[in-house]
Amino acid sequence: MKPEMTRPTSRAMRWLAVWLVLAGGLSLVPMAAAHDHHDHPASHGQTGTPPVVPQGARITLADVALLDQDGRSLRLRSDAIGERIVIVNFAYTTCTTVCPVASAVLAQVQGRLGARLGRDVGLITVSVDPLRDTPARLKAYAERVGAGPGWRWLTGAKPQVDEVLKAFGAYTANFADHPPLTLVGDARSGRWLRFYGFPTPEQLVTAVEQLSSARDKAGRSG
Repeated sequence: MKPEMTRPTSRAMRWLAVWLVLAGGLSLVPMAAAHDHHDHPASHGQTGTPPVVPQGARITLADVALLDQDGRSLRLRSDAIGERIVIVNFAYTTCTTVCPVASAVLAQVQGRLGARLGRDVGLITVSVDPLRDTPARLKAYAERVGAGPGWRWLTGAKPQVDEVLKAFGAYTANFADHPPLTLVGDARSGRWLRFYGFPTPEQLVTAVEQLSSARDKAGRSG
């Protein structure tokens, strides 16, 4: 069965178009145009995109059971995150504006991390629509954006996914209203940075380096 389609809102399309112009365009533009499914309004978009400034965040994660894009059961804290520095964002597979852009940013980050991805650093995308986003649908979406093995796409039972979204500050009663949000964090130290809007790949990689350096310094002083 094909997903129910709706027309993208003009506000969200303006937000997307302005960001793409400022960023110089990303490889997911054809994907956004080719899939006219659900869309969500951009809660921060007006006539332009202000610089994205990271904010410190307090995150308390429950080690809930989820499913990855291969249908494997895993726990968020001990398995999906583990000891890695992680970049976490949120999406749903029928989104056509904000989510493809956010995925394109992470795809660029993936390339810049190289061999560190999956070993020292992890990428995680959590579905905000677990009732529709099965592992198979997430896998197909992940393949479209070029996600490699170090990039996990997570779904699961709605109560568990909602718990995760609330912990990260990404929960909304209507999944289509979720904000464009990315977090970079070190669950070992409890240090997290929250980016509202669209951070650049450079900002995210810099945040990873900052958290990695802080971890190294703490290890030497300890």
